[in-house]
Amino acid sequence: MKCPFCSHPDTQVIETRTSDEGDSLRRRRRCTNCDRRFTTYERAEIAMPVVVKRNGYRSDYDPAKLRASMALALRKRPVSTPQVEAAVERIEEALRTRGEREVASLWIGELVMNELRQLDLVAYMRYASVYKSFEDIGAFAAMVEEMRSTPRHDATSSSGDDSGASS
Repeated sequence: MKCPFCSHPDTQVIETRTSDEGDSLRRRRRCTNCDRRFTTYERAEIAMPVVVKRNGYRSDYDPAKLRASMALALRKRPVSTPQVEAAVERIEEALRTRGEREVASLWIGELVMNELRQLDLVAYMRYASVYKSFEDIGAFAAMVEEMRSTPRHDATSSSGDDSGASS
């Protein structure tokens, strides 16, 4: 490590500590040339994959876009912020563990739909109606019928009555 004061290439580690969260190392160093001390931090860098859009355009993964699309679908729905954050974390974990440099936006959309389906059926239908780009009401009706016939396995099932909530 090069000294930030005199640019000498030789420094000595005096002390190493792990952060309280356990995700980084703090090192106190001493320059062997000018004898000045400084601190460095060491963290693992885990890069998220690049997102490949339907038109082939590539963009960096943006967690704000993911949260915004989920928030739009969940607008005025009885889902708590911790539930949404847990869903976002599961999606991001799936992205990290996939181990690929690029992922299709369609795959991310499927992950979002799976999470929304567990959180709230109305939000799921809102998101799916945009994501799947239904061409006619028949395709949408078929999806609603599929939802009615598929059992859900979570404790937050909504009654299906969306009266009083506007979208």
